[in-house]
Amino acid sequence: MSEPQADVTVVKSPVYLKYRFTAGSAPARFLGRLKEGVLTGQRCPRCSNVYIPARGSCPACGVPTEKEVVLSDKGTVQSFTIVSIPIPGNPIEPPYIVANIVPDGANISFIHLLSECVNEEVHIGQRVQALWKPAAEWGYSMDNIRYFRPLDEPDVAVDRIGKLPVTGLES
Repeated sequence: MSEPQADVTVVKSPVYLKYRFTAGSAPARFLGRLKEGVLTGQRCPRCSNVYIPARGSCPACGVPTEKEVVLSDKGTVQSFTIVSIPIPGNPIEPPYIVANIVPDGANISFIHLLSECVNEEVHIGQRVQALWKPAAEWGYSMDNIRYFRPLDEPDVAVDRIGKLPVTGLES
């Protein structure tokens, strides 16, 4: 008679997923303008908030958004984290900073890298600007911006981030 076998408790099975993203009309316009080196958002006709990237509707009011606004590549750090643990497959060596940045002229943030700074000196309200890749390398991606770097400008008060007068240009 054979001896009882131990229960299987762990199975290692690498999974590789490939995604195909199909953008709707609002994200497609956003990505098209990004390929031209222009950040854009959409203004809500009801609450006047400007969202980036464009979604085609206001998440707060639920109404369609169509009015596009050209935004600055300058912004304000709304929150951030210092990543200290390597992420498998990520070519960026820790430690590095991932920040939520509210671009000038918008009311909400998007996530991007922050570099050319002392990690321990990064703070909420800090002013930053995009460092773009050379135009010949641009595609339909936020990767056109290598990272954001600190500016020598006064900080924005925490309670004013995303609430400054929206000065984006209608396109």
